[in-house]
Amino acid sequence: MRCARRAVPPVLLTCLLLAGCKPDSLGTSTSSESRSPVAGAPGTAASAGAGRAIAVGAGPQKHYTVQQQPAAGSCHYRTEHGEPLEDPNCTPGAISPAVTQANLTSTICRKGGYTSGVRPSAYVTGKEKRLNAASYSYTGRMSDAEYDHLISLQLGGDPNDPRNLWVEPADPGHKQGTGVNNKKDPVETKLHTAVCNGQVTLAAAQQAIVTDWTTALTVLHLN
Repeated sequence: MRCARRAVPPVLLTCLLLAGCKPDSLGTSTSSESRSPVAGAPGTAASAGAGRAIAVGAGPQKHYTVQQQPAAGSCHYRTEHGEPLEDPNCTPGAISPAVTQANLTSTICRKGGYTSGVRPSAYVTGKEKRLNAASYSYTGRMSDAEYDHLISLQLGGDPNDPRNLWVEPADPGHKQGTGVNNKKDPVETKLHTAVCNGQVTLAAAQQAIVTDWTTALTVLHLN
């Protein structure tokens, strides 16, 4: 019986109570319910700790194809602690669904290595690098710039998602024509070691590197 709150005589109130209506429910609705998004639903991004969510890419493929890059001139480098960083609007990062905290020993931490088996061919990345250089208006020597995985493969980054790749300029002071040499690579290696040693979680390392690789080790107390 549906009950409505109103001034009722004592006799009628007694009848209502006997019929199953409780005094504290008179005039209230009991049919409403709250709904929340389903965590991990298809197409959603993966949460990586307290920071912003990181997109999930397609993961390793048997055959990689050249991915469409952002429009020419639409991406802009930024500088933190004297180092060039990616444009988060163009390169927000993407992780591989094939690498999880539960399977580290069979993926990025396995003996014999992991990255060589999932890395796209130079044929594919070479074309993407030239297109991405136009996206970032990069005009330096291509041989001095790295087509970099923002979240490295050794940290479970997606191998060929355009959201996870960018033309990383050489460090300030780098001698032109001497090839790729940047300070981000050692940071990635230290984070990989920390993840495999159980010092930090995979998600924490991914979040730190995608936020600002120049502060990643400090934020995770790995300096």
